[in-house]
This record gives sequence, C-alpha cells and structure tokens, in this order.
Amino acid sequence: MYLHLGENKVVKKRDIIGIFDMDNTSTSHRTRDFLKKAEDNGQVIPCDGLPKSFLLTTEYGFHKVHLTELSSSTLEKRLR
Repeated sequence: MYLHLGENKVVKKRDIIGIFDMDNTSTSHRTRDFLKKAEDNGQVIPCDGLPKSFLLTTEYGFHKVHLTELSSSTLEKRLR
C-alpha cells in the first residue's frame, strides 16, 4: 500500500519510520540539527509550499525526509 503526500508524491507504507508535526518538533534543537544534516546530505525531498509535517522513510536502504504541506493528523488518517 501507498500513502499519498500531496503534490503527486507517494511513499510505500512499509518504508515509513515516522510522521512528525513541524510545529511541535521544530522547537527542539535536536530536530533542527537532524533536518539541517539531512538537507546538507541531500536526503530532504522538499514541498512547494510551507511544510506542516515531515516523514522519515527508508527507501532502498537510504533514509529520506519528505516535507509535506499536509498535517500529521491528515497523514495518519490516510494510513488507516
């Protein structure tokens, strides 16, 4: 099964490690450092607008961070 992230992006449900809300998690310096390192390493898949959440996935043995304009609660509902 797949999870639609908007903007014609999909990820396999089995590849999802976690779904995180940007407002709640970006207050932590650890999360900001993690996202900065992921961006520096080319692991971030951006979205067109202002991201509301991000997903951490493992695709083909590599970690990827998908930014999305959808809220984490919307993504969780789509998983069900």
